[in-house]
Amino acid sequence: MPASYAYLGPEGTFTEVALRTLPEAATRELVPMVSVPAALDAVRGGEVEAAFVPIENSVEGGITTTLDELVAGRPLMIYREVLLDITFALLVRPGTKLDAIKTVTAHPAAQPQVRNWLKAHLPDVTWESSASNADGARLVREGRYDAAFAGEFAAARYGLEPLVTEIHDAENAQTRFVLVGRPARPAAPTGADKTSVVIWQREDHPGALMELLQQFAIRGVNLMLLQSRPTGKGIGDYCFAIDAEGHISERRVAEALMGLKRACPEVRYLGSYPRAGVAAEDVRPLRTGTSDGEFVTASDWLARCQDGRF
Repeated sequence: MPASYAYLGPEGTFTEVALRTLPEAATRELVPMVSVPAALDAVRGGEVEAAFVPIENSVEGGITTTLDELVAGRPLMIYREVLLDITFALLVRPGTKLDAIKTVTAHPAAQPQVRNWLKAHLPDVTWESSASNADGARLVREGRYDAAFAGEFAAARYGLEPLVTEIHDAENAQTRFVLVGRPARPAAPTGADKTSVVIWQREDHPGALMELLQQFAIRGVNLMLLQSRPTGKGIGDYCFAIDAEGHISERRVAEALMGLKRACPEVRYLGSYPRAGVAAEDVRPLRTGTSDGEFVTASDWLARCQDGRF
């Protein structure tokens, strides 16, 4: 497998900045790709070792392109996650004034994060989506658009000027990125982990989703993300992407997944990996009755009952 990581390019994206925070990125060739699907397909095709892509932001939730790519196609697995604080700059060609801007561009995920700023400062501007924020900067350099929302760090790379900086509608906005590779044995638990799965309902009926989520609740497993995605089979037919606290090696998480596997026609495991920015000592104590030791004690008790040794 080539010692290289693909990422949502071109150079100068927030994705590249987040990727370079990983220590192992310094030892890999970093390969910019034109889209999230292209980056993930490069992993599936064996062209790169892994792909680094955005999956969630704190303003709009899940990045649907990434979620849909992980739901469909040959299975892939998440190995790492990175959180990056996000603030935008309005990048323009040198000499451009604010009142001369008629068209702007950026990645679709950027629009909800600057919508109110646009309404207040450029209410009549025309918005066009680009493949990435850095690609939007490239298009401005080429004269396709008047301005782009991107990271201020991208200005010098594309010969642009940051006309306005520190643009964000929501304070402390963050984007979550994940390192995705081919399926393999998960890394050992750290005590501050996350497990991601996608589940499909067997049938739609009142309380159907609640029944599935109870597999987590009764075992004391907290959910960190729940997002529905259409399956493509028709209106109202959805699967559900879930991030849960814990590692598949923990009994409470493993038993919740086994319960889902019994109840669902399909469960896609997306990996167990360390939570970004969280240490084991920061994780809330487990609810009584949900630790591995308590699961083992209960299992031993059941075995004694079955053997008549109670």
